[in-house]
Amino acid sequence: MAVKVLAFAGSPRRFGNSETLLDWMLASMAEDPDVTIEKVPITDANINPCRGCNACEKLNKCIQRDGMDIWHDKIVEADCIVLSSPIFCMGLCSQVKALVDRAQVFRSRKYVLKLPIVPPERKGKRLGVFLATAGQTWPYVFDAAVPSVKCFYHVIDIKDADISYLMVNGVDEKGAIEHHPTARSDAEKLGKTVIAEEKKRLGAGIQI
Repeated sequence: MAVKVLAFAGSPRRFGNSETLLDWMLASMAEDPDVTIEKVPITDANINPCRGCNACEKLNKCIQRDGMDIWHDKIVEADCIVLSSPIFCMGLCSQVKALVDRAQVFRSRKYVLKLPIVPPERKGKRLGVFLATAGQTWPYVFDAAVPSVKCFYHVIDIKDADISYLMVNGVDEKGAIEHHPTARSDAEKLGKTVIAEEKKRLGAGIQI
C-alpha cells in the first residue's frame, strides 16, 4: 500500500534542531518500501506571504504565482503532511506561518465556495504531523504555535484527532538536539507509528 509523505522543513536555518528531528522521523518512515517521501526545505519553497485580498473566495485559487502553485497540489495529493518548525518568539517561525496563511485558499474553497478539498473516498484517510523545537524550557513554550498548526490541518481536511505531535524544548544552540536523551528514539517511533496507521487507513477504505 503506497503512502505519499510531504514534509516541510520549516526552519530558515538549514540542518538545525527542528530539521534534524524531522530527518530522524523521515528516515524511520523511509524504511518501509511502500513509502515515498518528498522533503521541502522552506527556504527553497518560494512561498510569499498572504496578501489578505480574499480573491481566492471567487477564483478558487491564489492570485499570486509562486511556489504555492506547486505545493498546493502536492498538499492535496499527499497522504501524510508533516510540518516542522523552530519556535521563534513563542510561535511558528515566519516562513512556516507564511505557508499556514497561504492555506487560506483551502479555507475559501471549503467554507465559501463549498467545494471539496480531497475526493470523498480520501476523506478521513490523511494524517498530519507537527514537529517543533524550542530553546526555552517553559512548559507553555509551544502553546501559541499549536492553534495555527491545527488551523492549517483543519482547512486541508485533516482533523485534530489525526494530527500527531512531537515537540522538544530545551534545545537552543544548533546541534543541541543530538544530546537530547529521547528525541531521536521518539521521532523514529513516531515515524513508524504514523506510517502503520496510514497504511491501515488506506487499506481499510475508512471514510469519515
